[in-house]
Amino acid sequence: MSTLSVEMLAAAPAGPITSAGHAQLGIAVLVGIAVIVLLITRFKLHAFLALTIGSLALGAAAGAPPDKVVTSFTTGLGSTVAGVGVLIALGSVLGKLLADSGGADRIVDTILARAGRRTMPWAMVLIAALVGLPLFFEVGIVLLIPVVLLVAKRGGHSLMRIGIPALAGLSVMHGLVPPHPGPLAAIDAIGADLGVTLALGVLVAVPTAVVAGPLFSRFAARWADVAPPEKLVPQRPSEELQHRPGFAATVATVLLPVVLMLVKALVDVGVDDPEDHVQRVADVVGSPLIALLSAVLVGMFTLGRAAGFHRDRLSRTVERALIPIAGILLVVGAGGGFKQTLIDIGVGRMILDLSRHWSVPALLLAWLIAVGIRLATGSATVATISAAGLVAPLAAGTSTTHTALLVLAVGAGSLFFSHVNDAGFWMVKEYFGMSVGQTVRTWSLMETIISVVGLGCVLLLSLVL
Repeated sequence: MSTLSVEMLAAAPAGPITSAGHAQLGIAVLVGIAVIVLLITRFKLHAFLALTIGSLALGAAAGAPPDKVVTSFTTGLGSTVAGVGVLIALGSVLGKLLADSGGADRIVDTILARAGRRTMPWAMVLIAALVGLPLFFEVGIVLLIPVVLLVAKRGGHSLMRIGIPALAGLSVMHGLVPPHPGPLAAIDAIGADLGVTLALGVLVAVPTAVVAGPLFSRFAARWADVAPPEKLVPQRPSEELQHRPGFAATVATVLLPVVLMLVKALVDVGVDDPEDHVQRVADVVGSPLIALLSAVLVGMFTLGRAAGFHRDRLSRTVERALIPIAGILLVVGAGGGFKQTLIDIGVGRMILDLSRHWSVPALLLAWLIAVGIRLATGSATVATISAAGLVAPLAAGTSTTHTALLVLAVGAGSLFFSHVNDAGFWMVKEYFGMSVGQTVRTWSLMETIISVVGLGCVLLLSLVL
């Protein structure tokens, strides 16, 4: 579920790098995806190499100049690593501080003591939804993964029984509820009311998260019986600790980036002046990079110093945190490169062109357009922005409620079936130690359930409101 920033969209070429027709582009997409899946499943090639080769095959099948294909791939890889990669690294450092200081033990022990075995999936979806309200999906993952892995291992729970509800809570918030960038962009493009969209978004998000999270996790646990990856599970401190951070201090440190981003979102809603000093400060402090960096720096004191760490020990903790994520960064970056190649050869524009000839109800049309762009480009944000711009004329003369539901239909469609062209697919695969097939049967299917159930809730609300 990787987001694509507005800056990346602005940096994309003004036109496609190939003059291929729609049929050739469709074949090229199938070729690129088939090459990636075949190399990983049949030849056991590392996902980073498979994505790189698949991107080149995609460009070749589309008839794009090889040099421009290479440029598109490297641009997407660099942009993804520069954005998501830094967040993954900072999240890994924060997770290592939590583990080595005993803070993660404190959180897990408290959760296990308060939530029973049956209620644990419900507790995880609630925690993920609250944490994920103001966060980018990637930030929410890197904050919650250490807790999810440790709860699963320490409590003897199935990883999918715990992990799927957490992922569902994050994904639903990301696609349906402002102040996430996708819904905000759709609200602006369609001209919807923020308050009404937020209220209806929560109404849609609650049942959707329940179905895709705790309920679906029962089946996901059977289809992918995987153990938490040992290299990523926070281990008990290897050295005897003088003290262990308190629960309140630990939770406050973890939630610090959440609070900073939420403050930014509230200021952006309340202050509509780019030159206002308060808004400019909030935009900086509440950016994902600064928010996570602040949590890491604060954690060195509230977690590290509280556990009696000296400077050398803090330095070793940071160093050890970065080693296990090297492979994850390369895979996620290559996924971003493949996605950028899809965008640059004109697949998104092809979907938009074809969708103009569809004659279906407005809410369903908005969902279908977002689904098509999501499947083609792998980006929820690109799908949301593109589909919202296309269906905006349909909102003219409609009620405030219907306009808000149009935004939510687009948001639901943007989450449909994450697969190999989505950097989020590779994040989930690597973090949970699954194969491509297992990731499709769990994560991809969970995203599809969110999309379909979300659409169903939107259509139901359109009948009663």
